Amino acid sequence: MASMVLRQHGECAPVVVAERIGQLASEGKGEGVALWKEVAIRLDRLMRSEGASQ
Repeated sequence: MASMVLRQHGECAPVVVAERIGQLASEGKGEGVALWKEVAIRLDRLMRSEGASQ
């Protein structure tokens, strides 16, 4: 899912993920928050690896 978010949103992907986490947290959806936090971790890894390869 992280790679899909990165493809769709590019450099703005971390903001999109953070907004989604905030939305789910405000709705009290803990499982969704946990899922999107994992997406954030994987997105960070993807973006770091892409930055290192350029």
